[in-house]
Amino acid sequence: MRLVLIGLALVVLGLQAKLWFGEGSIPEVLQLRVAVTEQEASNELLRLRNQALQAEVDDLKTGLDAIEERARLEMGMVGEGETFFHIVTQPRQEP
Repeated sequence: MRLVLIGLALVVLGLQAKLWFGEGSIPEVLQLRVAVTEQEASNELLRLRNQALQAEVDDLKTGLDAIEERARLEMGMVGEGETFFHIVTQPRQEP
């Protein structure tokens, strides 16, 4: 009977050791949960960025206003009948 109790105690200790220190242990599971939460937050930011980019692509495909705005800002486009004024400021000189 004593041998059976010792054997059972060893089995329980072995299972406890695996639970706390082995593969799939409680600390490892907690660490993985934190990593999953961080990855989900990162994915949400990327999802929002993708939605904004998709909206911009759709706008560029369907509307000429977005294309014209881009051309004005990035390429300096001037529309017909418009006059372009470029104001140059000189840097301040210290005395």
